[in-house]
Amino acid sequence: MTDLFENPMGLMGFEFVEFASPLPDTLEPLFEKLGFTLVARHRSKDVLLYRQGDINFIVNREPRSQAAYFAAEHGPSACGMAFRVRDAHRAYDRALALGAQPVDIPTGPMELRLPAIRGIGGAPIYLIDRFEDGQSIYDIDFSFLEGVDRHPVGHGLRRIDHLTHNVYRGRMTHWAAFYEKLFNFREIRYFDIQGEYTGLASRAMTAPDGRIRIPLNEESSRGSGQIEEFLMKFNGEGIQHIALSTDNLVDTIDRLQLAGVPLMTAPNDFYYDALESRLPGHGQPIDQLKTRGILLDGATEGGKQRLLLQLFSKTLLGPVFFEFIQRQGDEGFGEGNFKALFESLERDQIARGALQTGL
Repeated sequence: MTDLFENPMGLMGFEFVEFASPLPDTLEPLFEKLGFTLVARHRSKDVLLYRQGDINFIVNREPRSQAAYFAAEHGPSACGMAFRVRDAHRAYDRALALGAQPVDIPTGPMELRLPAIRGIGGAPIYLIDRFEDGQSIYDIDFSFLEGVDRHPVGHGLRRIDHLTHNVYRGRMTHWAAFYEKLFNFREIRYFDIQGEYTGLASRAMTAPDGRIRIPLNEESSRGSGQIEEFLMKFNGEGIQHIALSTDNLVDTIDRLQLAGVPLMTAPNDFYYDALESRLPGHGQPIDQLKTRGILLDGATEGGKQRLLLQLFSKTLLGPVFFEFIQRQGDEGFGEGNFKALFESLERDQIARGALQTGL
């Protein structure tokens, strides 16, 4: 994909998401349910590499590490993320010159020192320029398991599409400016979604390469809405969900359901009955979408179809959840589905007693 606008940091997509948990051996079974396979172990640290397609999930179990301290404060969570860049040291120096805070990740002998800066909630953003097979950071610092496919198909999830930050009310502008100043992100969408009882505002930020997307969410009303609940449970700002893309969402959802991954319930029948009028000629199998709870968004006017299919898991790591997405020419975030999704999350909050309606 060509750069959408000037790309001074040389961004080239996501490299990995790092996870940690204060509870031992809880992340591995979850990732296996999600279709990931353990493919490598770090040569000197208690760190694991799980993969599916081109998605890299790092499980950091190293005691007294940055990840361990993050998990002690926030619980099981995504405790870091990595961007691919053309030149890591040049990008790191530029970030520091623009005011980024460095994060020192201790390394052992013969290990790569990965440059990192402080991101959302104190989680590091790593800058990685070694990612080709055979000379990647994993080839240097990890030992691959024998007889294991290095890019397993799993449930058909292919790549990291986007990941979302939840921030305190009034802080969305700060984090938008952070990504704009350091990485030249641009705001490509703005939403102000009002459910029946609560609401949220969201800025969808996209990097110049078009492959790193980070929507920012903040509560837009008083009370205990979904963003406020996340911030309380997470004990601060952080990554709310990670969206993973597939080329066949129906098949992927079937595999996730068979594996026992809890997914959000479908909207009401009216949502599916209205799809033909909202997206005339979309050509999607409504019955298959409805039985699985898959949401459909996009545009079909002018004879050009640009569609997006999506479904969300329930919370799987404390208040953190996953999104599963299939893009057919639509580069949005399912904004046409936001109200339906928001209201389904409200229903879940009411069912759990986390939201009092006053009725």
